[in-house]
Amino acid sequence: MLLSSKGTASQGPTIRKPSRKSLPADDVRRFRDSLDSFQREADDQGRKWVDAKWDVYAFYDYDGEPIYVGQTNEQLRTRIRRHLTNQRTDAVAMRILDVFEVAEVEVWPLWELQDTPPKRTDKDRFAAAMKDLDATEYSAYLQAIEQSRFKAILNEKIPPLSERIDLPASHRYELVDAETRADRGHPDIRIARRAETIARLAAVARERGEVTDGLRRVLVVQAVRLAFLSADRLAYAEGRPTPAADAINMEQLVGTVLYEASDPHGETDADDMESDDG
Repeated sequence: MLLSSKGTASQGPTIRKPSRKSLPADDVRRFRDSLDSFQREADDQGRKWVDAKWDVYAFYDYDGEPIYVGQTNEQLRTRIRRHLTNQRTDAVAMRILDVFEVAEVEVWPLWELQDTPPKRTDKDRFAAAMKDLDATEYSAYLQAIEQSRFKAILNEKIPPLSERIDLPASHRYELVDAETRADRGHPDIRIARRAETIARLAAVARERGEVTDGLRRVLVVQAVRLAFLSADRLAYAEGRPTPAADAINMEQLVGTVLYEASDPHGETDADDMESDDG
């Protein structure tokens, strides 16, 4: 005999779907809250820094060490957020720049280029604007190299050789609060994270086989950064002074970082590179 029940199933408690913003870990949420605050920052004329369409920007790590310089002519707000929330479409880009190592951002907006027409509308004016943008990026890049204790940063593509210019007014902003700095900034955490970043980047080189010279250069620079951080931690544990950063000669390891040996004038379009470095 077959038995059947006409009773209705009991209704369980309604579970409300959480918002996407509530899903990340606490430190990620705090970082993104700081990023939101930065994007509301305005200059003395009331212009939000991130509303600049043409801009050069730099990222700094927990030691104030410059680690990356880039440019955009689409809009700074979009570019910065794509970088710092891992929304870049290219997986390689996410392995070159570790978001968890970024503690500060600096921006140099080129407001005078704000109304530059697109290339398809006015090719000559667009080309002139790009020349100014390239010169600004290269000048910010040279400044970062000079400020770096290692005399090298993590750009896969070195900006095109340009005449050095005086940089426009900039704005530098700290993206991590005290709690995040105490957590992510702990040397042992940074050593482990940096080693993981190097392993992932090396895996990309191994799996793809054909990668840019710049990606292989970044792998060396990251390895030097890891070696120094590990040596500094050892010295601290043994009660010795911090080792000298110039104990490693970066130029002997990677050659010049002042221009791209294979493309010094930036004639290769960024879209042709393994990752979008701009």
